[in-house]
Amino acid sequence: MKKLKWGILGPGNIARDFAQALNRVNGEVYAVASRNKERAEKFARENNVKKAYGSYDEIIKDENIDVVYIATPHSNHYEYIIKSLNNNKHVLCEKAITVNEKELEEALKIAREKNLVLEEAMTLFHMPLYEKVIKKINNEDLGKVNMVQVSFGSFKEYDENNRFFNLDLAGGALLDIGTYALSFARYFLSSMPEEILSTVKKAKTGVDEESGIILKTKEDEIATISLAFRSKMPKRGIVSCDNGFITIDNFPRANKATINYLDGAVEVIECGEEEKALDYEVIFMEERIKENKESNSIELTYDVTKIMNKVRKDWGIVYPFEK
Repeated sequence: MKKLKWGILGPGNIARDFAQALNRVNGEVYAVASRNKERAEKFARENNVKKAYGSYDEIIKDENIDVVYIATPHSNHYEYIIKSLNNNKHVLCEKAITVNEKELEEALKIAREKNLVLEEAMTLFHMPLYEKVIKKINNEDLGKVNMVQVSFGSFKEYDENNRFFNLDLAGGALLDIGTYALSFARYFLSSMPEEILSTVKKAKTGVDEESGIILKTKEDEIATISLAFRSKMPKRGIVSCDNGFITIDNFPRANKATINYLDGAVEVIECGEEEKALDYEVIFMEERIKENKESNSIELTYDVTKIMNKVRKDWGIVYPFEK
């Protein structure tokens, strides 16, 4: 199969890191687009990108591009996913892939009809460590999952003009860091939660600033999630099983897990490299395209999107562009 040509929408910090990952794994960063042509040209010079566009529509219509990486604000993910799919591009979109499940359902419908791959750039789904950890659970070393506990606190200076606190741009902790925490929980839960409870503290702009979420599955597994934008908490996930518990720090890009067994034994699993988190995403996406195969992780992404939509509804948070 020919080498895939990538186009990048939105030349921000994460896009720069992604372009560097593409270069490391011998991927081809063919083009970048920004609404500011000079910004796109600067990004292209600095990251070995062949072409620079001054609009997103231009890059989407470029017939040389096979796959698009979307790193724009949450509020316009859906628009550019749909446009990219309709122009026969595979799509890897930054989290949160869409703001609600209706948008994701429509995007997946188009992708499946056109035989295209649509995935979310959720690092933890592609870190090699998680496959090893889930095998420990599946082979009954640890027994059944009973509880999952996740925390993620990222202190942000309050600025109503910053996208983190801007309701028009789908700001708030839930779609920015909550998607990581909920993805961790859903990865270890046996099924989509049947019960979803939550509480929230809102910022002056109306976005969610801090929250607590409780999930319960039909298998009686319970997950508790703590999120914060105005206070620091560890990026820590804990999975409690019949025969012990697993602790994973820095869980979005983790390369180490510690297992504490009931008998006092401690086992450390190390796998993968934190610095290669985006490399693994590139490799994963290119494999899916070459195999012409949708991944299991998009179903987990869909469940997480449903959970986020449910808690937002409970909180009374509606983004202006959804009305």
